[in-house]
Amino acid sequence: MTIAWKLILASGSPRRRELLARAHIEFEVVQSGLDEIRHPDEAARDYALRMAQDKALAVSARHPQRPVLAADTVVECEGEILEKPVDANDATRMLGTLSGRTHTVVTAFALATDAKIIATDAVISRVTFRALAADEIATYIATGEPFDKAGAYGIQGIGGGFISNVDGSRDNVMGLPTDDVIAALRRHGII
Repeated sequence: MTIAWKLILASGSPRRRELLARAHIEFEVVQSGLDEIRHPDEAARDYALRMAQDKALAVSARHPQRPVLAADTVVECEGEILEKPVDANDATRMLGTLSGRTHTVVTAFALATDAKIIATDAVISRVTFRALAADEIATYIATGEPFDKAGAYGIQGIGGGFISNVDGSRDNVMGLPTDDVIAALRRHGII
């Protein structure tokens, strides 16, 4: 099946836009407007997959016959899901939790057309932070960078300096497993 319509990215994330643009994929942004609410005891992978699929379906229902790509990133450290921090205290707590530890970043993506999921997957990367001093956490939080990012850091920004090792895709940690997404788009004739 070949789809001739331009891809819709169901995400307001500037990082996802950057990764798709870097891959030379034409797209239009249409946000889903869905609230990201985790179900009680929902595992990180399940949460990311559900949110990616729900976002893709919501936008696909409004734009049938257009391919829709959605994604969701979840950070988990020692069994705790670290979402976007609500304030500076929450960001401080999260970064303290990540300091000197290895955590998991799960980014799930979903492709939909005609309000049906045609491809979905969750990609896992393991990220190790070096030990962080309290003053460098405070300085980082003062930049404002942590506040729209799961786990309160961005690998592509200042927060990347906290990372001592990445096992897996760096793009995945940034918010989109680009290689896996491109493969799915090709499989379905979207690019």
